[in-house]
Amino acid sequence: MVTIPNSFTALSCPTVPLSNGRNIPILGLGTSHVGGYSHEAVLYALQECGIRHIDTAKRYGCEEALGKALVESGVPRNDLWLTTKLWPGDYGHQSTKQVCRDSCVRLGVDYLDLYLMHWPDCMVPGVSSCEVRAETWRALEELYDEGLCRAIGVSNFLIHHLDEIKDHGGIVPHVNQVEFHPFQQPLELVEYCRKENIVFEGYCPLAKGQALTHPTVMALAEKYGRSASQICIRWSIQNGVVTIPKSTKPERVHENCQVFGFSLDDSDMAALSLLHDGRHVSWDPTHVE
Repeated sequence: MVTIPNSFTALSCPTVPLSNGRNIPILGLGTSHVGGYSHEAVLYALQECGIRHIDTAKRYGCEEALGKALVESGVPRNDLWLTTKLWPGDYGHQSTKQVCRDSCVRLGVDYLDLYLMHWPDCMVPGVSSCEVRAETWRALEELYDEGLCRAIGVSNFLIHHLDEIKDHGGIVPHVNQVEFHPFQQPLELVEYCRKENIVFEGYCPLAKGQALTHPTVMALAEKYGRSASQICIRWSIQNGVVTIPKSTKPERVHENCQVFGFSLDDSDMAALSLLHDGRHVSWDPTHVE
């Protein structure tokens, strides 16, 4: 169930409940490497747009800069939802626990709201990916039990990867973060996550810009008097997906936040869902063991 208030403000944010009772904001600001971080955009999102959910990763190389922006914003830590991710090169029990603590130091925080395994494929020679995933997940469970991570999850995991974790009998991931947009709709995975009470979170809601010029998206933007990006983000949110668009431009960040004052009708939701044709996959999950 998604709770959407009448207005999106710093103190009243749409949320989705996790299986452990915590609530993740349904809209966040994503970051990335290779120019995907902007100090100005993060401050604008926090101070002007009321965004309280920021997603990053060690791999992006911007945790320290983001930590400085969080302090400069003046937003109390308890009002923030901060997610970062563990890169496969750091998988393993002891490494995972140390790298998590290092991320907290760079971010300038005492705990993480959500810590994710970034990918299911592993980079540990001589050990099967299945074994490494299991060992790494045990470390995340310990970090969760210690309170360093308020929620733990995975990113880009497929159903058989999630089954592996579930079969070990420990904590089921609270979140699975996967690419999700009109051209990339892993519906079987979405349904599995809902059945197992795993919150489904979607990145790249604009399909790296490809969706913005699609005739259907453009026609709906004109119909609703909204931008193409707002149509895509609204579609994702109405599907119950936690959505983290990224932008380094304050004006785009502002635009991407204006998605709670309208709704797409059922026929338009269906029209966007029909855009999935399997040809716009930017990552190939089939190679993962």
